[in-house]
Amino acid sequence: MTMTRPVLLVTGGSRGIGAAISIMAAQRGYDVAVNYQSAAGAAASVVAACEAAGAKAVALPGDMAAEADIVRVFAEARAALGPLTHVVNNAGITGKSSPLAEADAAVIRTCIDVNVTGAILVAREAARALRASTGAKGRAIVNISSVAASVGGAGEYVWYAASKGAIDSLTIGLSKELAPEIRVNAVAPGITETEIHGASTGDAGRVARIAPLVPLQRAATADEIAETVLFLLSDAASYVTGAILRVGGGR
Repeated sequence: MTMTRPVLLVTGGSRGIGAAISIMAAQRGYDVAVNYQSAAGAAASVVAACEAAGAKAVALPGDMAAEADIVRVFAEARAALGPLTHVVNNAGITGKSSPLAEADAAVIRTCIDVNVTGAILVAREAARALRASTGAKGRAIVNISSVAASVGGAGEYVWYAASKGAIDSLTIGLSKELAPEIRVNAVAPGITETEIHGASTGDAGRVARIAPLVPLQRAATADEIAETVLFLLSDAASYVTGAILRVGGGR
């Protein structure tokens, strides 16, 4: 008897936490659609790793701040892999770090376009796609929030912290709208060894500077964050919805 594999779409899946989620999901029995904005080579490497794990996988370009791209990526994922059963709403940016009083409006606006408006539109399309997969069990959405939503990001990027506060609210509200058929949760990573926590902020030494301040005295690896995401996607979390799981090393 042939078992149908669950189908997962990961936005921002070519690098960092998104790449770790994509590869780990493939290793655990999912077929995976890997969305990316511009890093085609990195996305191809993630797809190759997924395929090496025995999964079907496809790389799908698209700007997760653009509605037309979001709608197209969902349609292409379904066409390539079949009806979606799981979505990880991961694409996000910080912009160059600075105190808010010194921040450029374009940096703030771009962050909000991706992290809030784009993420809400991804969640909308996820709700539509997963509702349409009526025969599938265990359907779930995981949004990627951040510890920044509660610590505030002072002196670095309070606009990013605010954007992740919006993700927390989105998670709570959507979990109630989609219950009981579809579970919706969030993972809130702390400082993690990825580009978004270092070079992309314009502060390449940020991880090394902050890690000793974390109670566990180190940054997380992308795989440690992915483990929590895969738990929330799985049937092991079948009674978990509307939760925001903090993975911050005690911070």
